[in-house]
Amino acid sequence: MKTAPKKVINGWAMYDWANSVYNLVITSTIFPAYYEAVTGDGNDATSNDTVHLFGREFVNTSLYNYALGIAFLIVAIMSPLLSSIADYKGNKKSFLFFFCTMGSIACSAMYFYDKTNLAYGLLCLIIACVGFWSSLVFYNSYLPEIAAPEDQDRISAKGFAMGYIGSVILQIICFVFVLKPDLFGITTGKASQVSFLLVGVWWWGFGQFSLARLPKGTPIEQTGDRGNVFTHGYKELNKVWKQLTHLPVLKKYLGAFFFYNMGVQTVMLAATLYGKSELNIPTTNLIIAILIIQLVAIPGAYLIAKLSEKIGNFRALMITVSIWIVLCVIGYLLPKDGINEFYGLAVLVGFVMGGIQSLSRSTYAKLMPETKDTTSFFSFYDVTEKIAIVIGMFSFGYINEYTGSQRNSVLALVVFFVIGLILLIFASASQNKKAAVH
Repeated sequence: MKTAPKKVINGWAMYDWANSVYNLVITSTIFPAYYEAVTGDGNDATSNDTVHLFGREFVNTSLYNYALGIAFLIVAIMSPLLSSIADYKGNKKSFLFFFCTMGSIACSAMYFYDKTNLAYGLLCLIIACVGFWSSLVFYNSYLPEIAAPEDQDRISAKGFAMGYIGSVILQIICFVFVLKPDLFGITTGKASQVSFLLVGVWWWGFGQFSLARLPKGTPIEQTGDRGNVFTHGYKELNKVWKQLTHLPVLKKYLGAFFFYNMGVQTVMLAATLYGKSELNIPTTNLIIAILIIQLVAIPGAYLIAKLSEKIGNFRALMITVSIWIVLCVIGYLLPKDGINEFYGLAVLVGFVMGGIQSLSRSTYAKLMPETKDTTSFFSFYDVTEKIAIVIGMFSFGYINEYTGSQRNSVLALVVFFVIGLILLIFASASQNKKAAVH
């Protein structure tokens, strides 16, 4: 197979530019800080503020984690159905457009969220999250179709790099609104709401640029009785699972990915609220820290890709996961109001964040068997990822509510990373054994 023309590759990478603003502004910076502000009591001395919803009292940060957990559970349940339909009908591009549109509208609708409508804000958060992650099922499945195996690490890293650059540009624009609202005759709260609107417009607008350059999917050959279209997707998932019994390296890798990604994604999703409510880091400094992470992640993704070329994907992943274990311990020990220490941690997190995501995706693509069922295989990958996030987010929120501190939740993530590291070692050993046989 040959790698697709540059126009197609750039178009594919441009979708990362388009949708990564959701990940930065909504997931990582302005929305979590805004949520904490409108649900908190304004007293920095209390680390856990409570809110009432549906007749129950919640710790506000735990409720946020639960809402995201619900969103990822929805994605995990939906993606097998949607991806197999896309593979068989060859319309993954249509699904990418649909979820891009759904997610961007939900982000724009956050403009109307304030302290009077908590349920509405969380609903928008859930819909935006479902739109973002569901679209990635179809976006990721393009990688083995447009890139030869030897180019997949490089092109995967390019997508993440484009995402970081695009998201930082819009983040800086939103940063100006939030820090200097007086220049625009608005309040800080309204500046945050305007930022949510801008995310929706940016995501949808640049998404169309990407969609215009991506190839249309080709329906795979349909043989036998496919059965009910609503159950066939889950049969496809089961088919991939059965194939894994004959692919021991890939199966062990997915087990490792399940656990270490549980830690990675939970850190990324909970970091801002942890810094805001547990460490008492001001919103301005939080945004600066997240920008540092994005900027460092660009060279980090490329350097870890280069490292994988020299020592192999598994060894590079083992080194990266080991660094994550150390970072969790550092995060647990960070002092309250330790802004400089938080910046230092941000630099380290940024370096390994982009690299582990990019390398995980390309490693899976390399280990996949040759098949036209790429979306179904990537659906399995994404279901594995989303179930891991559901467990990670609910664990993080529950430990926080049970112990009264998010620090204990951060420390618990070390367990996930350690299990992932051990399974990576087993997967690498299986690959070496297979290579020795052949």
